[in-house]
Amino acid sequence: MNKFIGVSVLSGALAAGLVIPLTGLVDFGTRKMSETVEALPQELETEPLQVRSRIFAADGSLIATLFEQNRVPVPLNQVSSVMRQAIVAIEDSRFYSHGALDAKGTLRALVRNQTEGSVQQGGSSITQQYVKLSLIAKAKTAEERADATAVTYQRKLTELRYAIALEKEVSKDQILERYLNLANFGDGAYGVQAAAQHYFRTSAAKLTLPQAALLAGLVKNPTGYDPTNDLKRARDRRDVVLRRMHELGLITDQQLNSTLKTPVVDLAKIQKVPNGCAGSRYPFYCEYVVSKLLQNPALGPNPKARDRYLKTGGLSVVTSLDPRIQAAAQASINEHTKPRDTAVAAITVVEPGTGVVKAMAQSKPYGNGKYQTAYNYNVEKSYPGGYGGFQNGSTMKAFTIAAAISKGLPLNYRINSPQQIDLSGKRFQTCTGFTRDPDYKPQNSTKSGDLTMIEAARYSTNTYFLQLSQRTGLCAPATIAAKLGMYNAQSLGPLDQVVSFTLGVGYTTPLMLSNAYATFAARGKYCTPVLITAIKDDAGKPISTPGPSCRQALPPQVADGVNRVLSAVMEPGGTGGRLNFGNWDLAGKTGTIQDNRAVWYAGYAPNLAAASVVADANLPYTNLMYGHTLDGRDIRDPTGSGTAGPLWKTTMEKALPGLPLRRFTPPPAKMVGTDPKKPGDEQKKPTDDDNRGRGRGNERTR
Repeated sequence: MNKFIGVSVLSGALAAGLVIPLTGLVDFGTRKMSETVEALPQELETEPLQVRSRIFAADGSLIATLFEQNRVPVPLNQVSSVMRQAIVAIEDSRFYSHGALDAKGTLRALVRNQTEGSVQQGGSSITQQYVKLSLIAKAKTAEERADATAVTYQRKLTELRYAIALEKEVSKDQILERYLNLANFGDGAYGVQAAAQHYFRTSAAKLTLPQAALLAGLVKNPTGYDPTNDLKRARDRRDVVLRRMHELGLITDQQLNSTLKTPVVDLAKIQKVPNGCAGSRYPFYCEYVVSKLLQNPALGPNPKARDRYLKTGGLSVVTSLDPRIQAAAQASINEHTKPRDTAVAAITVVEPGTGVVKAMAQSKPYGNGKYQTAYNYNVEKSYPGGYGGFQNGSTMKAFTIAAAISKGLPLNYRINSPQQIDLSGKRFQTCTGFTRDPDYKPQNSTKSGDLTMIEAARYSTNTYFLQLSQRTGLCAPATIAAKLGMYNAQSLGPLDQVVSFTLGVGYTTPLMLSNAYATFAARGKYCTPVLITAIKDDAGKPISTPGPSCRQALPPQVADGVNRVLSAVMEPGGTGGRLNFGNWDLAGKTGTIQDNRAVWYAGYAPNLAAASVVADANLPYTNLMYGHTLDGRDIRDPTGSGTAGPLWKTTMEKALPGLPLRRFTPPPAKMVGTDPKKPGDEQKKPTDDDNRGRGRGNERTR
């Protein structure tokens, strides 16, 4: 008897639109429902739709899609009329004629539920369904989600109260539009546009009758009717929708009969949208871009908030990646390496004068398999995927050259550079005092003798540059290196000012080194690396992002002098002579670290710079000559020019065509010098207060 009274009273309240308070109900349950309804706010507060974000290359091609829910909102006028008819027919055929609730359907469901002795689903209008989906989307905690999905009259009343308020504020078309964009259509597709793309590779505007019927049938049970889970059940549900449309006079007998014979969906053509960087063609570059986005305060107050916004905010992120130059770098990697090599190879390409990172490639594919890696060998260890670099050998000599030129030493400055020198106990000035190594006797692996700066660079003569760095002091080249973005890629601190600084110290990355050398190409203009050029929200409004930050780090004439010296490296007889090509002005420097654990080549034209490395990436690092392979063959004699150099050359040969042919600016004649006075070898006596050298660089540099 109480059940019958409860249904009658509640039915009256529903019919009245819940405008009057629900009082006088016969039991505690109905009083509780009344209190619940009266306590509800009149306005439904909804969360913004979760919309997938996309990351693009510089040419507009898609790099990756990021989402928690794969959704692409569209206005109702971009949804085919047959799709609108199908969803209304199966979910709420009187949607446009009743108010917030369908009284007939609701009362019928209530009577059935009371007769069966439990609260079941059914009878909800599209407006109510939209409210329910909105409350679920808004739920932040497990308790809130449980309340939003609870099979109780209180939850139904909550939805009804909100539905009534909603229909006072917006039109039926607006509600249908919101519903179609919010609903789950199964197999990870949210919203009608994403569903159309996913199942049929079309747009919501172009959905046909059988396609629309399938999608309309999915919303009731997105998992149960998902054709990728059960094709027969999906067909049966689609056919229910078609028959309902026929019953309502929306389609003819002929349309019904012909459509019932059509296949549901071609499973082989279902278009999965890869989520995240793992499914990208450029996964390492993509992950590095994401790491930079998570550092952008414009996307949220902390990394967690930024990550959620990135995956739900419908952002469009444009990056600096140039697919043509990226293809050149990858082609070079493919030509000179094999995924199963025990050595790893990596290369980064940067545009001088802008800091724009054009390409980033490496030999180990992305993944967790035996011959794969999740490490990005091109970047620093400041985010989870960063490897942290390798010691870079004699590529550091470029900063000693810049320091010497800055101090007024001419390019033909001569130093007697024997095959071996004894620097034991010799002190080198640092930014804070002096340092020395008590037992250091470095030697050359190439030409020795009375050499100029240009000659010493051509042959990479160690004993010359060690003596040159003693004359300049270590503070000057270390300061220049820091101005050009060089630091320890593992500790993220400054490079150590030790005696062997000019032969390679600390850890650097291809990105860091290519960008530093790009500064020389840009006549001393240093720019921080740029990977993200624009961000827009889902409405197309720009979001602040750090743009190019450039400054004149070196006087142009000093950079011109460095370019002249490093151009000699690529002249016949130079350590990089075999890497010269075409009619381009090219400059560069080799690098080989102690015990051949890594070899480098960093070089540039006036409008493109790149740095390549081949190394052992397994701890403890070992000599590349022993047990390591590259391109499927044993590495017998690893050198900067012969091992890392070909990677650089092939990349640049493929990347430079199509770019303007530019020339280095010649340095002033007085910088070249004519009859330099040879320096003396006098040394100040070291004191007990000197800082001790803490490490040594390479003694075999080519």
